[in-house]
Amino acid sequence: MNLEQLIDYLGNDSEFQKNLTKWMVLDSKEAVYADFPENLDVRLKNALLKKNISRLYTHQCETFNQVQKGHNAVVVTPTASGKTLSYNLPVFQEILNHPESRAVYLFPTKALSQDQVKEAQDLVRLLDVNIKTHTFDGDTPRDIRRTIRSAGHIVVTNPDMLHQGILPHHTLWIKLFENLKFIVIDEIHAYRGVFGSHLANVLRRLKRICAFYGSQPQFICSSATIANPQQLAENLIEEKTILIDNNGAPRGVKHFLFYNQPVVNRELGLRRGVVSEVKQIARKIMPTGAQMIIFARSRLRVEVLTTYLREVAKQLKINPDKVRGYRGGYLPKERRAVEQGLKNGQIQVVVSTNALELGIDIGQLDVAIMAGWPGSVSSTWQQAGRAGRRQSASLTILTASSAPLDQYIIEHPDYFFKKNPETAQIDRENLTVLMSHLKCAAFELPFTEEERFTPDITPQLLDFLVEENVLRKTDGKYFWMREIYPADEVSLRSTAAENVVIIDTGGYDSRVIGEIDLFAAPEMVHKEAIYIHSSVQFHVDDLDWDEKKAYVHEVDVDYYTDAITKTDLKVLDIVQESQNENRGYQKYYGEAAITRVTTGYKKIKFHTHENIGNGRVYLPEMEMQTTTLWWEFSDDLFVDPFFKESVIGEGLKGIAHALKNLIPLYIMCDISDIAVIPRVNDPFTHKPTIYVYDKFQGGIGLSKKLFSIDSVVLKAVNDHIAGCVCKQGCPSCTGPSLEGGLFGKESALKILEMLQL
Repeated sequence: MNLEQLIDYLGNDSEFQKNLTKWMVLDSKEAVYADFPENLDVRLKNALLKKNISRLYTHQCETFNQVQKGHNAVVVTPTASGKTLSYNLPVFQEILNHPESRAVYLFPTKALSQDQVKEAQDLVRLLDVNIKTHTFDGDTPRDIRRTIRSAGHIVVTNPDMLHQGILPHHTLWIKLFENLKFIVIDEIHAYRGVFGSHLANVLRRLKRICAFYGSQPQFICSSATIANPQQLAENLIEEKTILIDNNGAPRGVKHFLFYNQPVVNRELGLRRGVVSEVKQIARKIMPTGAQMIIFARSRLRVEVLTTYLREVAKQLKINPDKVRGYRGGYLPKERRAVEQGLKNGQIQVVVSTNALELGIDIGQLDVAIMAGWPGSVSSTWQQAGRAGRRQSASLTILTASSAPLDQYIIEHPDYFFKKNPETAQIDRENLTVLMSHLKCAAFELPFTEEERFTPDITPQLLDFLVEENVLRKTDGKYFWMREIYPADEVSLRSTAAENVVIIDTGGYDSRVIGEIDLFAAPEMVHKEAIYIHSSVQFHVDDLDWDEKKAYVHEVDVDYYTDAITKTDLKVLDIVQESQNENRGYQKYYGEAAITRVTTGYKKIKFHTHENIGNGRVYLPEMEMQTTTLWWEFSDDLFVDPFFKESVIGEGLKGIAHALKNLIPLYIMCDISDIAVIPRVNDPFTHKPTIYVYDKFQGGIGLSKKLFSIDSVVLKAVNDHIAGCVCKQGCPSCTGPSLEGGLFGKESALKILEMLQL
């Protein structure tokens, strides 16, 4: 049975068909070519011909032409559409014409850096010229680092290394900064939220150092499909860009299936486990010999599925070595072996985390299965793009868990296919982030009185740092005066100036596995918590608050912990408001002070979301200032005798539960990046109110974006709750009925209906 026969078989399998909510067939697409640009160096033409490339795709040609005109560009095309060549061609053209020219390539992961370096070096070999291309990261040997600094034409690195290893030591990189012509930022959709806010400020520092050495580099960015790639690119680099999204790459017929696990308990809204269901689907496909990739949301799930499918392979008389796992934590040699095995066909099935989602070359696959919603529309298309990477037919199956976001997507497939509303948000002016990088910039080069790191308040911030004895002002210049190395104290993934270090004590030697900002620590790494790091579960043995250290050891359990917090929110200022009195509510956006204390935790079982235990926590209160959106509901909505105060509370709580889970679908963020607080009688508004705030010091733009699209999100919440199969609320809609109350679902729907969304 080949892939086409398998697709026919699944189309006639009634047991399989009854669980499908959508079978979308995306037609094949012919390639759209353009001739080589007239000014393309003949050496590049000949090298491409050796690779059997006689013409370019239209987006590759347009990128080359726009960059040649001096424009910054952002290229937005699907996986395996040749984005790498889009930026390699103009960079190599420049270096061939001016051998002193330099370029910096930024990639979000080391694996992607290594893969792209290999591709660039292959082109160098075909050119037969001396263009030095190397990675510069934490794994780069010391002797090679010296060579890269002095003679590297293309330096491939990541934001963290640029932040801590290159910019503070710019005097060692004079050759690079004097001749820097291009900065390539790949996969810019990965730079959102806190990470993106930090990167925008790292790029400010980079451009400042370039200006000091007399260079003004162009930017070439690439992105997966998101709603605002050009806006995101321009927010990151603070310059105008040309959007190039006329994808000229070919595509084979793609079958995209939305599969929902059968309901096993209609009262509670529980469905069969996603792991066992994916195992059964894979069992149907494996005998065909089709090459398959299965994406799982955690390292634990990768290992479980890999174990199950190796057992299935034995039962089907298939060599179990044809089934392999792929995730962070494997040695580089192991990962390279899997990548090579996929390319040459020795591996039939690979089970992976999102580590294989980005553009690492793994050849042509036939089937992609997602064991649960990947977290965003762009990630889903990235993972789907791993199947049918050439012009052959492919099959993609998205299987849903019982999580609210999974269920919303699987029950509303048209939302997914019609339009991508996800926007990536950053806030480069977040005061905490800004101050951190202002210190780093002052360490790198003294500031002058006229210089502007940020458009509005640079002098005030610099003067403040003088008052704090961080800087010294002499002869109109601001100099760094502390002994510490500021970049070492700034994490690109946190807004807090002070972090809690997480130490794994489970091995022979203790090792630091990560850090977490101070405000999030009581919720995430309190004593007895299950902390999940890179999808690995760790039990928190102790949180030493004075030393700011959390001690953990690795475990394998079937539950996670959810902190019980007491939160006090006080509105400090109303920045924006919108009157919707005819709809029964008003919305506001402003600043708020959050006081939060963690008092306990719940143990929540994976997949079913059942509460299987509780515990107490004793920690001090934490304070934070952030941004918030809130809806203030009119008293006129609740004149029906049905709406006792307790019933209103249950309804608001149900809406809040669904909101928290669905907001990440519209704003590219993690569910842990936001908090939702429902109040029956809010002390500030004196009315039923729901608050949504950014869980980061100073805010990072999430609630601000939500303010502009709130009616769309509220309507989605209404549709999702109304469409859920449960009777009185469940983890997939308004929360477990035992926690949400008997009237949680009914009350939530009545409130939402009266809002006339």
